[in-house]
Amino acid sequence: MAWSYDEHGDYFRWFPAIRAPIALHTFGTSFSGQATSSILGGNETQLAEFGTLFVDAQIAALVNGIASHVDDYDDTHLATIIHPAGPVALALLAIAESRHNITGRDFLTAFVAGVEAECKLGLSVYPEHYDVGWHITSITGSIGAAVAVGTPLNLTTTKMQHAIGIASTQVVGMQEFFGSDTKSFHVGRAAQGGMRAALLAENGYTSSLQALEAKFGWLNIVSTRENATAYFDQLGKVWEIERNSFKPFPCGIVMHPAIDGAIQLSKYGEFYWDHVESVEVRVNPQVLVLTGKTSPQTGLEGKFSIYHAVAIEILYGEATPAQSTGEVVRNSTVVELRKKVNVTTDKGIRTDEAVVKLKFKGGKKAEKHVEHAVASVENPLTDEDLKQKFLGQVGRAMGDGRVEKAFSAISNFNSRKRGWKDLSHVREAYEL
Repeated sequence: MAWSYDEHGDYFRWFPAIRAPIALHTFGTSFSGQATSSILGGNETQLAEFGTLFVDAQIAALVNGIASHVDDYDDTHLATIIHPAGPVALALLAIAESRHNITGRDFLTAFVAGVEAECKLGLSVYPEHYDVGWHITSITGSIGAAVAVGTPLNLTTTKMQHAIGIASTQVVGMQEFFGSDTKSFHVGRAAQGGMRAALLAENGYTSSLQALEAKFGWLNIVSTRENATAYFDQLGKVWEIERNSFKPFPCGIVMHPAIDGAIQLSKYGEFYWDHVESVEVRVNPQVLVLTGKTSPQTGLEGKFSIYHAVAIEILYGEATPAQSTGEVVRNSTVVELRKKVNVTTDKGIRTDEAVVKLKFKGGKKAEKHVEHAVASVENPLTDEDLKQKFLGQVGRAMGDGRVEKAFSAISNFNSRKRGWKDLSHVREAYEL
């Protein structure tokens, strides 16, 4: 497993494109989860509900990791459909707050290391990994979190190998749970498991030094094919974080091209939904594998239904958390239009592409071919888009005045003049 960990060197020298939007989106998704649970714990780190409750760092990583994924509004590495920031960032935030001398520069270096580990592993087993039913974000996320946390802890090569092994034996997450609360639990568990792995390894806990590539190791268990060596040979040359994107819609990202097309078609003249005879959608095969629920009954299930997504965009012309509620999913008008949506797959359609066709009673037709969906690598969100997303999401919990201060603080946490020299002060973001 020599390729699984090497000296990180200076990531900022070789990858100068790390910018505030990456950190902002990471913080934004982790702060904006639904406030639906109460936890009892110690007094080391704070939960992202902006209250007074402080808990043990590992519990914080778990709960904030869950929160980062509840709205399904996080970042996505489109080549693997991994949501890499959540497991890595929330583990790092917890360790940064509970320890001292982790600077903004340390944080971003570790963040990049963890994301690269996640995505290279994901590429090594994709798509066969998905074909056997695993949730790729969580089973790569624990390893990415371990690498990230192990970096500022200055683990030796051997200890980092043990950390990776401990993380890899904690694989969690199957696709069966998509559309339920348990899906976001996968992400929290990955953050917690990776953090725990690094801490155990730091204190001498051992694992296998061939945890990934051994006959019965991670690579051969989670997939029917692996090509890890080829991808890890690209470390420091091909940066997966540059291929990361940010979601404009709070649902499964494979649906975003069809959503983009449906929103554009919703502006096609003036028509009533009952004038629509049928909606034909042509998408990449992964769309039905991951989001093929035909009759969702809850808001969470609706986030994984291409049929529901297209129907509500035609009706409402937008995709926000407000359209991801049980009330909307069960609305009789939505249900009737959903039944008119027909989805076919085409291997020639890319993951960021879709074709949506409306057929009206009376014979009129309208069609939209989305070549590159909004927020894809080829059609990215702007820095201002990301700022507004941050303000909108975090503002729900903090209020307008405090969220502006939080935006300013997080924007400058790597600044040499105004940045946080010690990220144990990350709590300041909650107390603004």
